[in-house]
Amino acid sequence: MIAALTIRDLVKSYGGVRAVDHLSLSLDPGQLYALLGPNGAGKTTTLRIVAGLLAPDSGSVTISGIDSLADPIAAKRITAWLPDEPMVYDALTTEEYLAFMAGLWQVPRRTAEERAEELLTLLDLWDVRRQRIGGFSRGMKQKAALAGALVHDPKLLILDEPLTGLDASAARQVKRMLGDRARQGCTVVMTTHILDVAERMADRIGIIAQGRLRAEGSFDELRNQAGGAGTLEDVFLALTEAAE
Repeated sequence: MIAALTIRDLVKSYGGVRAVDHLSLSLDPGQLYALLGPNGAGKTTTLRIVAGLLAPDSGSVTISGIDSLADPIAAKRITAWLPDEPMVYDALTTEEYLAFMAGLWQVPRRTAEERAEELLTLLDLWDVRRQRIGGFSRGMKQKAALAGALVHDPKLLILDEPLTGLDASAARQVKRMLGDRARQGCTVVMTTHILDVAERMADRIGIIAQGRLRAEGSFDELRNQAGGAGTLEDVFLALTEAAE
């Protein structure tokens, strides 16, 4: 089986300080992976490198067998990136925005229309598809951005704090969609500060501190590494405090 994502010995420094310090991990297709860590641990930097938005100082990133540093266009065609602040075009309607995003990835028009209808229906945006995004709440913009990220049917979906700013109903819709995508074979990598979400949703969890991957595994495996601590919060604190 070809790994969905392989990171080897990744290094990235800013002003002589290492944000990512020889980080390596490998994910299987269809995994939902939560990358956790305190602020400044290197999570977002790692994800931005994987998404092709930052160049590492050294190391490699392979996405479904494609070397993303040697062939970034091919890697980006099967990857989607959703930052913590939704990046959408306020002057467009949701329908227009998804058509625009599909066009960027050269998705055939009929396929794009079918996917847009499915995504907007699942995210409860169908009834506002002809309204301009600029008038949306932050949560609605976040859902529109997620639909835009998924319209080209990526194999790897990377999300930085995808539940920030969402109310309970919207958060449930997004969590359901991410779970469905993973079951359909899409690999989902997400950061979140909501530890019970990671505990309930993730197949595997990585804990990063000071740019290094300190522990990785299922929740039960991490709990054993932390000496049998109870909740993911207990595990997280035990492992990150040990790294200081």
